[in-house]
Amino acid sequence: MTDLDTYRARETERLRTDDLVALLPPRGQSALDVGARDGHFSRLLAARFDWVAALDLTQPTFTHPGVACLAGNATALPFPDDSFDLVFCAEVLEHIPSPALEQACAELARVCRKHLLIGVPFDQDIRVGRTTCRHCGGHNPPWGHVNRFDDARLNRLFPALLPAQRSLVGRKRERTNALSAWLMDRAGNPYGTYAQDEPCIHCGHALGQPAARSLLQKICTKAAFLGQRLQYPFVPEQANWLHLRFERPD
Repeated sequence: MTDLDTYRARETERLRTDDLVALLPPRGQSALDVGARDGHFSRLLAARFDWVAALDLTQPTFTHPGVACLAGNATALPFPDDSFDLVFCAEVLEHIPSPALEQACAELARVCRKHLLIGVPFDQDIRVGRTTCRHCGGHNPPWGHVNRFDDARLNRLFPALLPAQRSLVGRKRERTNALSAWLMDRAGNPYGTYAQDEPCIHCGHALGQPAARSLLQKICTKAAFLGQRLQYPFVPEQANWLHLRFERPD
């Protein structure tokens, strides 16, 4: 299981949090935190909003003044239209496969009265860090990230809202190529994100640890890394996170 305190103490996470907070409106009456988990952002929202709803698939268990913890699904939010001055959703949309993704985005827009703040990985190559499930043999994207986002895709997902403020956070250079990704699959993806909490997207079981590799699989691994090294000088740096605040037009 991920230690959230350790995770959020990392410099990259502090930068991401600071940037999201900087994009928040200064004050408001109500806010919705979708995917609240342990309430990290719900607590920060409570410093600016009179009332905050912290929602997750399983009802969050933390307590904080001005915050109500609720169980619910982003694809069917239990609130009337235009319920919240701010709807906040970070580290969520990358985990939701289509067509549920489109339904979740429609729900986020529906309950938003003024502002919608979205945080997603920016143009992530979800072939990097892929895993192989020990139970069914299926290949999984890293950290359960089944979607890849850029500005254009987010704008298409929220057609009724207007982009108001955008920022890019962090730097990365994580890219692979079709051949190296194929070779890693043949090798059993031994260096994937097996520490993730997210289960296999194919069978729902825990991923388990990678299986022992045969000699041929070890050769495939080395060839995959060689292919990545050869392309590395031509891979530009790019941002790690995309934060986009939308507004409902008057």
